[in-house]
Amino acid sequence: MPEPLPLEVPELTVHQLIFESLDDADRDRVAIVDGMTGAELTFGQLADRVAAFAGWLVAQGVQPGDAVGLLAPNGAGFAIAFHGILRAGATASTINGLYTAAEITAQLRDASAVALVTVSPLLPNALPAAAELGLPDDRVVVIDGAEGHPSLADVLAAGHTPSDLVLDPAHHLAVLPYSSGTTGYPKGVMLTHRNLVANVGQCDVIGLESDDVVLAVLPFFHIYGMTVLLNFALLKRARLVTMPRFDLAEFLRSIEQHRTTWLFIAPPIAVALAKHPAVEGIDTSAVKVVFSGAAPLDAKLATAVADRLACVVAQGYGMTETSPVTHVIDWRDPGIDRSSIGRPVPGTEARVVSPDGSDVIVPDDGPSEPGELWIRGPQVMQGYLNNEAATAVTLDADGWLHTGDLATVDASGIYRIVDRLKELIKYRGYQVPPAVLEAVLLQHPDIADAAAIGALDDDGQEFPKAFVVRRPGSELTGEQVMDFVAERVAPHEKVRAVTFIDAIPKSTSGKILRRDLKGR
Repeated sequence: MPEPLPLEVPELTVHQLIFESLDDADRDRVAIVDGMTGAELTFGQLADRVAAFAGWLVAQGVQPGDAVGLLAPNGAGFAIAFHGILRAGATASTINGLYTAAEITAQLRDASAVALVTVSPLLPNALPAAAELGLPDDRVVVIDGAEGHPSLADVLAAGHTPSDLVLDPAHHLAVLPYSSGTTGYPKGVMLTHRNLVANVGQCDVIGLESDDVVLAVLPFFHIYGMTVLLNFALLKRARLVTMPRFDLAEFLRSIEQHRTTWLFIAPPIAVALAKHPAVEGIDTSAVKVVFSGAAPLDAKLATAVADRLACVVAQGYGMTETSPVTHVIDWRDPGIDRSSIGRPVPGTEARVVSPDGSDVIVPDDGPSEPGELWIRGPQVMQGYLNNEAATAVTLDADGWLHTGDLATVDASGIYRIVDRLKELIKYRGYQVPPAVLEAVLLQHPDIADAAAIGALDDDGQEFPKAFVVRRPGSELTGEQVMDFVAERVAPHEKVRAVTFIDAIPKSTSGKILRRDLKGR
């Protein structure tokens, strides 16, 4: 195993790293542009509003170490709230905007959140969750305003300033995103300021520069958007053009209008860029790099995007538990296979481990045999919140994080993900735990047994599929199954195909044999 590239991690908080290094010229630079309205926010304005938001939280009694839920789409308001929470010494627990009221409640309760920041369109799910936790109305900030709740304008107008804090970056939790890890239900991933600061430094190999314009369509609540856009791109003083959600027409319009140079995407967007007729006639000449993450990108698809947009396409690898970036393709090196995940970022050790616990043998020519990818580095999480058992399964005593992904490595140090040991389904970059879908399916009175797996569509993208055993005499249809699930889960968790079978294959211990189902 080669020695990792050197990395020096400064002893700073995220706020110190990004905002205390601003000079007068930086303060006048545009930091964030609303892709829908064109409204601009400079780095100086952003820094001042972050401080005011932090001061307001402190005035409300939010203490260092308290968790604050953040449920909002991409935009300047999210950035102000996110960095304001961190500046106040609190911990930001970002929430998927597609979550149901029950899912929001579960995350806020598990995180012991003392406040919630959201937007008015999400109140139908946010307010029941806040009420369930007993959060008072003045602890639910509605960024765009709602009667009975403080708005972002109210918070900023209060004019509070935060006091200086002395935090230990190595131990103080900055964020608490939720991940299903290698299996099971979502768990709070404990990431410190040092974890995030380290990963921002590791992202330097991506090659973003201060004159770049970045289209920020990846959700900020997701660790990919959080680290690469909200932290790394802002540190590099690049310009973020935000989109609240992915809409192909608006996406293409923003590329053309704002002359975006970098597109950070997930593979489903790559499919649209490669195939959709709407791309024809759009001026994409400013685009230099399309960088994909969150799920594997096929080499043929990468080539199709590169040819159509006349740009470079690369990808990286990571997971919430690693802040997230562990591997990237150097986009300036045309010789790296685009279906690979490239090499480990600086400060990162990587191993490909056989089932017997030994490292795979790396031949002189070609890739190694597959093994589980293990990661060790300063970006690796502290563990799962209040879940020592799950932490022990994923993070061993020597600090190696067991990713649950099968990988190969070659003599040049290029890694490839070839399969997934873990059962997690990745739909359009979102995590879908099979256990969650199975629990919902088994609530149906006409379903005797069920299993969920990730199946592949014609473009090689994964989607949730259910195998269902009907109760005797039932005439349950696939459409009825899908409708039943859709009423009870977030949109990305919907079952999108159903196969009826006589019995769910299981091991002697009762574990679902998902490989047998995938073979069907």
